This record gives sequence, C-alpha cells and structure tokens, in this order.
Amino acid sequence: MAIFHEHPDWFRPLFAEFDSRGTPYVRLDAASHRFDPSERESPYSLVFNRASPSAYLRGHAQSLYYTLHWLRHLERIGVPTVNGAAVYALELSKATQLDLLDGLGMPYPRAVVINDAAEAPGAAAGLRFPVLVKANVGGSGAGIVRYDTPEARAGEAARGSVALGVDGTALVQESCPMRDGHITRVETLGGDYLYAINVYPATGSFDLCPADACQRTDGVELVRGACAIDAPKTGMRVEAAHPPREIIGQVERIARAAKLDVGGIEYLVDDRDGRHYFYDINALSNFVADAPNVIGFDPFARLVDYLEVRAGLTKVEAA
Repeated sequence: MAIFHEHPDWFRPLFAEFDSRGTPYVRLDAASHRFDPSERESPYSLVFNRASPSAYLRGHAQSLYYTLHWLRHLERIGVPTVNGAAVYALELSKATQLDLLDGLGMPYPRAVVINDAAEAPGAAAGLRFPVLVKANVGGSGAGIVRYDTPEARAGEAARGSVALGVDGTALVQESCPMRDGHITRVETLGGDYLYAINVYPATGSFDLCPADACQRTDGVELVRGACAIDAPKTGMRVEAAHPPREIIGQVERIARAAKLDVGGIEYLVDDRDGRHYFYDINALSNFVADAPNVIGFDPFARLVDYLEVRAGLTKVEAA
C-alpha cells in the first residue's frame, strides 16, 4: 500500500507500527509527484491519503489541489483509497463542511461565506460578537482572526488587511465561548467511534492539533511522537473525554455522510446557551500525543489493522 503524505514528522508513529509488523508499504511525497491520466492500473493495493490542507504554510501549496486530482484519477481506475477524493475535497473547504452539517440538521456556529473582504462587515452584521474570520482552506489553526467588536471588524476591512486564504474564500463566523475552556475532538475509524478527548488550547491559540499536546490536565508530561523532536511546547493540555451517546451518534452520522474513513470531528459547548456546536471535520487525523497515557490504548494499532483489511492483507475476523 502507499501512504501519500507531505509533512515529514506527523506520521512517524504510523510508519513505526507498519515496521513493527513487517507490513509492506511505500511512502509517496505529496509535494513532488506525477501521474499519467492514460494509465489503467496502479502498483498499489490501497492508497492512504495523508495530504494536509496546511501544506501551503510549509511551502508546498502545489500539493493541495494536485492531491484531489490524483485521488479522483485513482478512483476512476478502481484503486481503493482511504480518505479519498470526496472527503479530501470537504477538508479543503470549511464552507462545504458547513453545508454538509446543515444538510444533516446538525448544530454549528452561525456563519456567512465571503469572497471579498469588503463583504465582511455586512456578513458580521447579523452575528453575535466576537466573530472569527476563517480562511476557507485552513489547517493547524491557520488563517483565523478574532474580532471582539463590529468596529474592529469594520476597521480591518476598511484597511484591506483581511486575508481570505489561498482560494480567495473565507468564513465570518460566531466565536462561541468554550464551556470549561475546552473543545472536544471525537475520532472515528471506518465511520465508527474510536475515542474522544477534550483539548484545552494555549491562551489565544487556534491550533488544536492533538499531536502537539504537551500535558494531560493532571500535569503528566506527554511524549509527542508525531511532532518534530525539537518542536516547542505549545501549552496545550488534553484529557480523555466521554461524550453523550447522542453526540457520538451524530458524529458517526457526519463521518459516514462525509465518507470519512479516519478522522476527527470537533465540537464545543457554547457557554452562553449550553448547546453543542460542530465546527470542524478533520480528515487529517493526527492521533493524540502519547495515546496510551491519555486514552488507554494505541489508536495506530487499530488504524493499521483497518488498513491491512482494506488492502486485502488480512481478513475481517467473524464476530
């Protein structure tokens, strides 16, 4: 099978699990790749897409939409993909994620989509402040700015300093105050619940990548196996979470509708009204740092079990 990825460090635990089992795989560089549209077959029994929408932050913007083209080609010629074209296209558009949530009748923070910074004040007029302006193509908290008042929002627009992101599209969205200071990320595998964590972000940060977490909430230091060895500590804290059955059911409905093979769906509880709101469907699932120390098991082992079955290397055992 092939693992198609761009980030050099995020998937080291995945590769380590493959290596420990002796499972054959190849790594493909999403930032430097080519394909022939006339080909009718592929050497890969399965392609696992790990391309990131935040690649443009690392000088690899060329991988963003190229990945979508290649995935569609693979699917046309019958190559099985994990996190294929449909969900990858969804990950490249926060606006489309909200459309999916709305179509499913799921709660999400109110938002208006714009393609011109001059539209931002009007878009924010019907929303509760504070509001966020989010780049439609984000990743790792990139392209998010908070405005606490309409005057601050209008001033930025007047100065022309509002960034719309790599596709010229942005969301103007209500910023919900997080009850108890955390969001909840629910990980799914094969459309089913895998685990959940509460993530307590560093002050003022929108980066909620769980692989970057430094500590459990009780102060236990975590080994960040999916991060660069010299990565600075972020101040992010995590703990195991146990969402209500109702929310787990909603998450599984979202994952299946999105064709999300593996990934995290994030929600928060708005401290103003006590309701939960979904706000991100993340197909690039970086499992929580030091998972056995946080949730009690290694999700990479279960992920590789799943991939081996999808690649035809092992069979599903009868229940």
